[in-house]
Amino acid sequence: MLHNPIPMLLNRLAITNFKNIPEARLEFSPKVNCFLGDNGMGKSNLLDAIYYLSFCKSFSGLTDMQLIRRGEGFASIRGRYSRRGLDEELSLGLQPGRRKSFKRSGKEYERLSTHIGAFPLVIASPADSDLVTGTGEERRRLMDMVISQADPVYLDQLIRYTRALQQRNKLLRDHCSDPALYLSVELAMERSAVYLTSARLKWVEKLSGIFAVRYGAIAADGETPAIGLRSHLAAEPRGFGAMLDSARRHDEIVGHTSVGPHRDDLELSLDGMPVRRVASQGQCKTYTLALRLAQYSFLEEASGLKPLMLLDDVFDRLDAGRVERLVEVVSGDGFGQIFITDTNRSHLDNIMSRIGAGDHCSWLVTDGSFEPLDQHFS
Repeated sequence: MLHNPIPMLLNRLAITNFKNIPEARLEFSPKVNCFLGDNGMGKSNLLDAIYYLSFCKSFSGLTDMQLIRRGEGFASIRGRYSRRGLDEELSLGLQPGRRKSFKRSGKEYERLSTHIGAFPLVIASPADSDLVTGTGEERRRLMDMVISQADPVYLDQLIRYTRALQQRNKLLRDHCSDPALYLSVELAMERSAVYLTSARLKWVEKLSGIFAVRYGAIAADGETPAIGLRSHLAAEPRGFGAMLDSARRHDEIVGHTSVGPHRDDLELSLDGMPVRRVASQGQCKTYTLALRLAQYSFLEEASGLKPLMLLDDVFDRLDAGRVERLVEVVSGDGFGQIFITDTNRSHLDNIMSRIGAGDHCSWLVTDGSFEPLDQHFS
C-alpha cells in the first residue's frame, strides 16, 4: 500500500446544455462539495458530467445524443484538474451528426479506451442496489470497470474476448460445422479468458479484506460479509479450450456460448448466506457502500492517486447510526475530494460540522441551476 497517495482534484467545471443543465460554472473545494435539492433538479446530472470526464460515457446509460439538453444543438463539459502536480484539462463536445470530441489538454484521443484509469473515480448511487438484486451482468460490469481503471491490459483483453465471443456466437447461430473456424475463434477467446480470470481472482482476493473492514466500520454490529468469484474457468482443470469443446453441442442448440468469463459472477454473502435472500434494505445499502469504499482503496493503491469520490443520494434507507458512521468514514483523512448529493440538509450539515470550518462548498440545485449556499476554502 502506498503511504502517501496524491489527491487528484477537480478544481473547476464548466457545463453547457448537458441533460437539464443549461449553463453552469463551478469552482470546487479540494475536500467536500455538497449539492442540496429535490429529486429531478439536476444534482445527479452534475455528478454524471464529472463521471463522463473519467469514463467517456454517461453513468445513466443514455446515449451521447440523449445527453444534449432538449431543444439545443450541442452539449459540452470542460473540467480543470490537478493531477500529479500538473494542471490538466478534459473537454467533451457533443453535436448531432458529428463524432463526439473528447480531448485531454487540447488533444483528441486516438482510442478512448486509453483514457480509462487516468482520472480514477468511484461513484456510489441508488442504482448500486442492482449489484445485490440484479443479474450477474451488473456484477461483472463492476469488476470490469474497477479492474480496467487499474490495469489497461485487462481492458484490452476484455475487448478482444468480447469480439471473439461475438464471432463464436455468430458461428453458432449460422449453424457452422467447420471445426477449423471454431478453433481459430476459440484460441483467441482462450488467450484473453485466461488473463481475465486471473485478474478477477486476484482482484476479489485483494478486495475481500478491505471490503470486510469497510462494512464493519459502517455496520458496527458483528455481521460477517464476504465476496467470492464464481468462474467456469477457475473451476475447470482441463482448460478453457476443453470446456468450450464440451459445451459446443449444447451451445449449437441454444445459439450462444454458455461458458466463459462472460458468465462469471460475484458471490455476495452475509453471515454465510446470499445477501439478496437475507439482508434488509439497510444491510443491502451498507453492503454496496462498503463495496464502493473498498473499490476506492483498491484504485488508490493501484494508481497512487486518491480518486474522486461521488456519493449520490447514499443516505436513504440507512438508520441514524449507519449514517453517522458513514459520514465519519468519508469525512476522514483517508479520502480525497468528495462530491455529495442529498435532499436532506441535516446530513450535509453533519458532514460540514465534522470537517470543521474549512474545506467545503455547497450549492442549492433548482431546475439545473446552482446557487452557492456556503463556499468556504481553507
